Amino acid sequence: MHSTAKSATSGALVGIADLFDAHRKFLWGLSYRLTGSAADADDIVQETFVRAMERPPDDTSQPWRPWLVRVALNLGRDLLRRRRRRSYVGPWLPAPIETGDEASPPTFEPVVDGEHTTEGRYDLLESVSFAFLLALEALTPQQRAVLLLRDVFDYSVRDTAAALGLTEPNVKTTHHRARAAMRDYDRARCVPTRALQEQTREVLAQFMSSLLSGDVPTIEAMLAESVRGLSDGGGEFFAARKPLIGRQRVLRFHWNIWRRRMAEARFAARIINGLPAVVGQFVTGKPGEPPRVVFRCDIDGAGRIVALHSVVATRKLTGVDFASLAV
Repeated sequence: MHSTAKSATSGALVGIADLFDAHRKFLWGLSYRLTGSAADADDIVQETFVRAMERPPDDTSQPWRPWLVRVALNLGRDLLRRRRRRSYVGPWLPAPIETGDEASPPTFEPVVDGEHTTEGRYDLLESVSFAFLLALEALTPQQRAVLLLRDVFDYSVRDTAAALGLTEPNVKTTHHRARAAMRDYDRARCVPTRALQEQTREVLAQFMSSLLSGDVPTIEAMLAESVRGLSDGGGEFFAARKPLIGRQRVLRFHWNIWRRRMAEARFAARIINGLPAVVGQFVTGKPGEPPRVVFRCDIDGAGRIVALHSVVATRKLTGVDFASLAV
């Protein structure tokens, strides 16, 4: 009897391991886009499979993915609600992740009778870009989930309703409101095409080179007049507690930090969330100074920098490999 129970337990664990291998990547991608956090996505996926092991669905003969998605979405929405109730120290930025040498296609959004169709509205790479994830912050947790399922993962209204426990009319209303909240983003989309990647790489390299050489006029010329600088230290390290707006304020902040710490850092260029970024690790530092950073920018059509982002909070950097920068 004991041997039979042990065998059954072993078989169940093997089954969960197979489920994990088959569905982990999809669930992680969904959870990351829902929360904007690699660490939170890790936790959601882990908890989803814990629940699959402890409280599986009644009918395990049916495909598992709809059930797993439903559990992950419930966990993600609960997490977003808790996050909104807590105060965050300083500006919030998405957790950077490495996306490798890929690019969005130069054309997207099929158009039918003058209207964009759901299919292909946002491709998978665009939907992990900083611009897209920051735009999602204006949505409620439910709107965010509906938009991702409908416009990124191409779920039908019926499947979206089943995944979120909503009625189909509710899905349609929520989807309409979510798209309305994304209109500003849609008007100035930042799709990580190969051309934008190359242009961003050149701009970022010139910006860092100008900082190193002390070429202030060049840096000023590279910044848009209304440029925004955001630093996410999560209250853990020294960082700007409010958004920096305007060329002079952004220039002064980055000049003071980078000019002092560049000599003690090792840098590498990586593709982060679809666009080039600088990954840095500092050899030394004073108390309160971050040991690691991901530094990135967004540019406008003229190639001017409109946003500079620095992510230094430890929990935000779990999706980036710093091992190659080790001293």
